[in-house]
Amino acid sequence: MPALAPDVQPGGPSPAASAPQVHLVAIDLDGTLLRSDKRLSLRCVTAVSEACRAGVRVVIASARPPRSVREIHRLLGLNTVHINYNGALIHDPLQARHLYHRPLPVPLARQVVDMARGMDPWLAVSVEILDRWYTDRVVEDLDTETARSFEPDYVGPLEAFLNRPVTKLMLLAPPQRLAPVRSRISRRFEGQIGVAFTDPHLIQVHHPGVCKARALARVAQLYGIEREHVMAIGDAPNDSSMLRWAGWGVAVANAWPEARAAADAVVPSNDEDGVACAIERYVLSREAGA
Repeated sequence: MPALAPDVQPGGPSPAASAPQVHLVAIDLDGTLLRSDKRLSLRCVTAVSEACRAGVRVVIASARPPRSVREIHRLLGLNTVHINYNGALIHDPLQARHLYHRPLPVPLARQVVDMARGMDPWLAVSVEILDRWYTDRVVEDLDTETARSFEPDYVGPLEAFLNRPVTKLMLLAPPQRLAPVRSRISRRFEGQIGVAFTDPHLIQVHHPGVCKARALARVAQLYGIEREHVMAIGDAPNDSSMLRWAGWGVAVANAWPEARAAADAVVPSNDEDGVACAIERYVLSREAGA
């Protein structure tokens, strides 16, 4: 597989005035492709399969780690790489190797954890390093989607694992307790860390150069596809950068205001097969008319 492109700046809104010919589709999972019950609809699977048969590359772009994407990738019948941890990692599941990794430096991760725990000693800290999960405390009612399906690889003192570059740092607490932590960390480490929000009980911290747009730009170059021929579909603030970067950005109807504002079009919600609607409307209808 060819080398990945050098770092790419996300840029502003796409110059496309109308839906372009699409050769690559990047799809977020939670709140976008997956229904609220976390299942795949038959219509969405069929639409993705038809797009692939038409020669379109379909890529998963998620905040999840590789292990939590693997089964969905298989069910969709994909043969592409996927974007994980909001773009901190690009993984090739067919060859079981990481193509790109941009972690948070150890000293900075420790400073963030120290400040967060200083404000709230009972705050849960989870660390993802490549495709492994480390924590010193499991709080079942504050879990993530990945935690519902996978056990931690290690549970023990923070010092035992906060000694390697961190792919993604997660801070978890009830929303009312987490809000002041989020505000203070965002101010104190502005420009030094990247912060992503997808759930009110969760803060995701990563390298400041990480975002889905940069990762998607790398993947598009990997496959030799120009920006104007990329469609991205998402629902949350962490999807906004790739919706703006892509030639055609699509938000599902249940999307956060930030994602809707970044999109060129809005389709039905994740529970109403919005991804299938987007592929049928902007990919398959063009193929049929080609």
